[in-house]
Amino acid sequence: MDPVILADGISRSFPSGRALDSLSLQVNRGEVLALLGPNGAGKTTTVRILNGVLAPDSGEALVLGLNPLREGDELRRRTGVLTENAGLDDRLSARENLEFVARVRGFTKAAAGLKAAEALERFGLADRADFPVQGASTGQRKRLALARALIHDPEVLFLDEPTSGLDPAATREVMALISSLAQQDGRTVILCTHFLGEAGRLADRMAVLYKGQLQAIGRPQDLASEMWPGIPARIELSRPADARVLGIVRRVEGVLEALSTDEGLRIESTHHDVLSQVIAALLRAKIMVYAAIPDPYSLEDVYFAIEAQAIANETLPESEQPIKVSTAAHHDRQVGTT
Repeated sequence: MDPVILADGISRSFPSGRALDSLSLQVNRGEVLALLGPNGAGKTTTVRILNGVLAPDSGEALVLGLNPLREGDELRRRTGVLTENAGLDDRLSARENLEFVARVRGFTKAAAGLKAAEALERFGLADRADFPVQGASTGQRKRLALARALIHDPEVLFLDEPTSGLDPAATREVMALISSLAQQDGRTVILCTHFLGEAGRLADRMAVLYKGQLQAIGRPQDLASEMWPGIPARIELSRPADARVLGIVRRVEGVLEALSTDEGLRIESTHHDVLSQVIAALLRAKIMVYAAIPDPYSLEDVYFAIEAQAIANETLPESEQPIKVSTAAHHDRQVGTT
């Protein structure tokens, strides 16, 4: 493992309340980490601290081996940030926006012009290069903001709600660009989003924040296996499973649960090969099976289960709160809410 980001016990409070509470996590080189949580969970505060824009009240962080607070200028030369508010200069053209940022980043005038031209072409904005940004669509503005964040080829990219305000077509467009950046360029990406489908398509791991506390971090499939012991699958029949069908299925060794659904039934089993035994049992009983499909828990399933447990834990006395394993030491398999 090659950690690019290390956070150890970071806390931060504002007059309105505590935004982060002892956050510890590790992000490895070339990894896409989805930072998830409801409004006020602490996602944006985390990004601002890791990029050296905001100081923590306590705790320490290292990004690319640099202290964001003491070495912020050097760090920001190696990172890129796309915020929910694109922050473009509407009076300038797309080309001028990019050239200006490139010059600020230290490129010569000629090099800045070349970098801007390459970015405009890559992000499908060449035909709008010399038009004022004020007339651009929301999707074009997001693409330009992403191009600007990447103008200096950063090693780490922070994306804070990159598709906020976009229509479905523009969202798909921007997500395809981000996917390309992550897969082809091997950058480390921190993705803050409310759109779980996006996170599921892009992220290697997910980290769930709730009221400033890290509730869980890991691969969705690993977190799911800790919360639910069974391997899920759905079986399509001619009608919902009745008591007889459920009885047949539940008698198969390795079936943990069987529930009737509108399409047939859903099972959870101890092993993948149990599914074939269930099908065989149904066919022996002259029950027609139209399809049998493994149906693993999605990132959405995992996220909402973690969030629901976090909400439930708020009502528990402190003595009954679940003990959380340090994510710094157990970043691959840590669920603090099971």
